[in-house]
Amino acid sequence: MSPRPHPSTAPGFDASLVERVLDDALTHGSRVYAIAGLQGSGKSTLAAQVAALARSRGLRVAVLSVDDAYRGRAERQRLARTVHPLLATRGPPGTHDVPLACATLDALRAGRPTALPRFDKLADTRLPPSRWRRVGEVDLTLFEGWFLKTPSQAIEALSTPLNRVEREEDPDGTWRHYCNDALARDFPALWSRIDRMLFLQPPGFEAVPDWRWQQEAALQASARTSRRGMDRAQVERFVQLFERVSRQALHCLPSIAEWTLPLDRQRRPIG
Repeated sequence: MSPRPHPSTAPGFDASLVERVLDDALTHGSRVYAIAGLQGSGKSTLAAQVAALARSRGLRVAVLSVDDAYRGRAERQRLARTVHPLLATRGPPGTHDVPLACATLDALRAGRPTALPRFDKLADTRLPPSRWRRVGEVDLTLFEGWFLKTPSQAIEALSTPLNRVEREEDPDGTWRHYCNDALARDFPALWSRIDRMLFLQPPGFEAVPDWRWQQEAALQASARTSRRGMDRAQVERFVQLFERVSRQALHCLPSIAEWTLPLDRQRRPIG
């Protein structure tokens, strides 16, 4: 089965690295192999390349993104009304349907036929189940996402706003506490489904706004729709919603992931 294409400006990783990643998954007997990386790091591109190589070897592969488990727009709008307005925006912990992601990975691991949820980022809502790709038994699931296995922060770390969005739109910390609580409470169950993880480590969070803008431009260029995506200013604000958890990932994941691969500003592996 072919994974859906993910618009990206990443030109693709070297074939030798793709082979190393697949061999890393197979050598360690991984049924669910995770590729983590901050926004725009190339994780979707790498997952697609690894899946293609695995299929060329006769393996059955599924590709799933944590982004495809986002709650739909209507459900996030309900959270925005009842908890905090920032929860209308997809992305941070607390805006995902974690039980759906867990059930999907469990079905794939068990070899049961299942449908892979899909989220339309330009429409900003999950596609209806009738449009989800159905798969049968697979040998390997590649699970990719920007904050996989990132632990929650200590409560005292939440007291000081990190950027303009937090200062102006979450001055009392309600939103960031909600997201942090969700990260601590809901996501360990999802992380437990991962057998092994590769972390694509950027040179710093400062690379992310440029990478995310390049990703947005590619997404819009490839879309067969009249719906408009975000402009550069909207992307800059959007990235601030991810900054706190992204910096936590940068701090923690090198010691959590079984394999950390540093990238330079052009997303080229270092070493």
